[in-house]
Amino acid sequence: MPEFLLEKDGDVTTITLNRPDMGNRLSDPMATQLAEMIESASKESRLILLKGAGEDFCLGREGMTQRDNLPEAYVMRGRAEVIFGCYDAFRRSKVPVIGVVQGRAIGFGCALAALCDITIAGDKARFQLPEMQHQIMPTIAMSALVDRVPRKALLYLVYSTEEIDARQALSIGLVSHVASVETLEAAVSRFIETLKKFPVPALMAAKEYATYAYSMDTQAANDFAKNLHATVNSFSGMRK
Repeated sequence: MPEFLLEKDGDVTTITLNRPDMGNRLSDPMATQLAEMIESASKESRLILLKGAGEDFCLGREGMTQRDNLPEAYVMRGRAEVIFGCYDAFRRSKVPVIGVVQGRAIGFGCALAALCDITIAGDKARFQLPEMQHQIMPTIAMSALVDRVPRKALLYLVYSTEEIDARQALSIGLVSHVASVETLEAAVSRFIETLKKFPVPALMAAKEYATYAYSMDTQAANDFAKNLHATVNSFSGMRK
């Protein structure tokens, strides 16, 4: 059984984590493969949809709770770089990445849900950063959320190690929209159909602005907005 399912519907690419019997846990090679799939899809798609097969979205990285026979620091650093490379693929994608979360999103799974530009969750979804329970420094996972959720919410997730539900995740900005389990698929489909109506340059420009503007001072963000507005709205692709 393939570890990922890749489907294309016109210029919409869907990537499905496909290890439902393991809660869609990702090995390090799978994290590298996911990054490559995101990067490839972003070059030829209007948007990317990320889902998990089965009951859960993703229960984290494979083998992360096993603390025996830890590798040397240099090897650990290489493993960390694999994860940061995956994070970077989401942030570098020129088109929006839409996450669909059902069930649990734990550890690395929670990070992936946060990294998506838009995350639509079922009302039974649960989110957790349990690293501290396993004597694992949580800063790698924290770095995925640092520009997504407020400081106090992030530290609560880290220190409490408790699961939060979809409504709590919505309140802190970890997810964008919550739908009932029965209507989740329909809600995602409606949102995708809405995005299909927009010119691709507009989708890309909106993501580019959101990616960089929040780290700018107000004047720089205003200047960036003016430049993007003039450049993109005068582009012939906006009239197609």
